[in-house]
Amino acid sequence: MAVDRCYPVGLSICPFCSLSTEQLWIETEHVLAVPDAFPVTDGHTLVIPRKHVATFYELPPVEQKAVWDLVAEVRRQLLVRFEPDGFNIGLNDGIAAGQSVMHAHVHVIPRRSGDVPDPRGGIRWVVPNKASYWRR
Repeated sequence: MAVDRCYPVGLSICPFCSLSTEQLWIETEHVLAVPDAFPVTDGHTLVIPRKHVATFYELPPVEQKAVWDLVAEVRRQLLVRFEPDGFNIGLNDGIAAGQSVMHAHVHVIPRRSGDVPDPRGGIRWVVPNKASYWRR
């Protein structure tokens, strides 16, 4: 992988550009899937382009498609392995959006009924005072 910029705060190397073979779950020509190092649920997986870019939108279209194709495959395999009731799938695009590793990646997070008291709103909870729109 090419490493040229955008390291996480406090680190001198990109953790996604220095993954060992043992950490890889699935590999394709353009994309990798690895278990999240700090999972929020069992099966939490990161889908990471091989090319070091800060934002998904810096990737050429063929590599963007490869990312989403692998997201679909990871989701399929997690359904079989963990039998979750749903998923949160998304990316943090920029520091203001919570991106802490400046190498584009997509989170695939299996969810289970009852893992939080009220899952309504899903990713809307990134801005807590606006999340529960149904209460207004």
